[in-house]
Amino acid sequence: MIYDITPPITEALAVWPGDTPMSREVLCDMGKGDTVTLSTIRATVHLGAHADGPNHYSHPAPGIGERKLDHYLGPCVLIDADVARGGRVGQQHLRLPARGSGLVVQPRVLIRTGTFPNPSAWNSDFAGIDTALVEWLADQKVITIGIDTPSVDLQDSKDLPAHKAIARHDIAILEGLALSGVPAGVYELIALPLKLVGVDASPVRAILRTLD
Repeated sequence: MIYDITPPITEALAVWPGDTPMSREVLCDMGKGDTVTLSTIRATVHLGAHADGPNHYSHPAPGIGERKLDHYLGPCVLIDADVARGGRVGQQHLRLPARGSGLVVQPRVLIRTGTFPNPSAWNSDFAGIDTALVEWLADQKVITIGIDTPSVDLQDSKDLPAHKAIARHDIAILEGLALSGVPAGVYELIALPLKLVGVDASPVRAILRTLD
C-alpha cells in the first residue's frame, strides 16, 4: 500500500511568511486552440513537502542537488509526538514502541506532531524539534529527520538550534510532510529531491510504502 504524504501544490498552498507562493502562468493552452499546453511556475523551493539543502542553514555547505539520495529512499519509521503547539519535540513526547521492536532504530525518522493541520492555512505556533532529541536520534544512527510542520525550528527562532544540531551530524531534513491519517509504524520512504545543484531546497513527492 502507498500513502501519499505530499500536500497538494496549488496557489492556495501556504508558504513561510515573506516567501514566494506558488503561481502558474499558462503560456499555451490546448483549450484555447494551441497545439500543446505549456506552463511556467514560480515558487519558493521550500514549497510544501520539501528537502532542505545543507546550505540553507550552514555555510559553507552543499546544496540539495549534491545530497546523497540514501537520505530520501529506504526504511523509515513514523512516530507520533504528543507535543503542544509552540513547543519543541523531545524524546519524552515520542510514542516510542517497546525497545527491541526495531521501530526506533530505523535510519529515517518521521515525526507527526499534528501542530500544522492545514497546509493551506498558515499557523505560526507549530512545533519544532528539541536539540536533545536530535542528539539522541544521531546516537541511534538516524540519517534523516522528517516532520509535518514547515520547519524543525519554531517560526520565531533566530538562532535555529535544531537546524544547527542537525548540521553537526550531517542529518538530512524533510519538512512540510502531510502525515495525517497514516498509521504509525515502519515503511519504505521515497522522497527524492530534484537535482538542483547549489540550491537550498527542493520540493519532493513524498510517499510511504508498506513493507512486506
